[in-house]
Amino acid sequence: MKRFALIVVIGALGCVPTAPPLKGVLAPDRSLPPLALPPGHRHIVFKWDYQEGEIAARGDGAVRTAAPDSARLDFFLGGGLGAGAAVLIGDSLRAPHAELARRYIPPTPMMWAALGRLAIPSLADTTVRIDGDLLRADVGRPVQWRVTLRGDTLLSLEHISGGKITESLRRQANGVLTYEAPGARRRLTLTILREQPGSFDGSIWSL
Repeated sequence: MKRFALIVVIGALGCVPTAPPLKGVLAPDRSLPPLALPPGHRHIVFKWDYQEGEIAARGDGAVRTAAPDSARLDFFLGGGLGAGAAVLIGDSLRAPHAELARRYIPPTPMMWAALGRLAIPSLADTTVRIDGDLLRADVGRPVQWRVTLRGDTLLSLEHISGGKITESLRRQANGVLTYEAPGARRRLTLTILREQPGSFDGSIWSL
C-alpha cells in the first residue's frame, strides 16, 4: 500500500510543469500596477465545471463583489442536487463547511485573480519584464509568484514552488477562467455568462 501511494505521489509530481524563464526585456520600473475590484457592487453569473482525478461535477453559480475586498460565492450543482456558499473578505474565507470549501474553491490569491484583483503576499524582490504588449513579473526570491498583465488587465497568476508551477489561474478574453493544480489533478473552469452592477445589502455576508 505504501509503495502504491509513493508511486501516485511521484506520478503527480511528474505532472507539475517547470516554470520557464521569464520572457521579455527588463522594465525600468519594477512595480506592478494596482489591480483592484471595480468600485461599488458587481454581480457576476457563471457556469462552472470541476474535475479532480476521476471526479467531475458541474453547475451554475454567482459572485457578488463589493470593493475593495469582499465577495460572496454561490454554487449550485447541476440537476438541483445541492448548493454551497462562501464569503471571501480580504484573505479570509468563511463557509458553513470550511474544509469542503477550501477543497473546491481555489486558494484566496487565485480566487481574487479570477475576479481581476491582485492579492498576493507582499514580497520585496520583483523582476518585471515587457514582452510586446504584455507585462510579466516574477515575485519573490526564489520566485513564488508569476504575474502576466495586458494594460491594467490581469491575464494569469501562477504559484511557483521549487521552480515548478504548482497552481495557475488564467483569464481569457472570452470570459473563461481556468484554475489548475496539476499535482492534485484538479481543475475548475468558470465561464462568465454576464456581469453587471449589483445592488445588495450587508446581509449577504452572513452565512
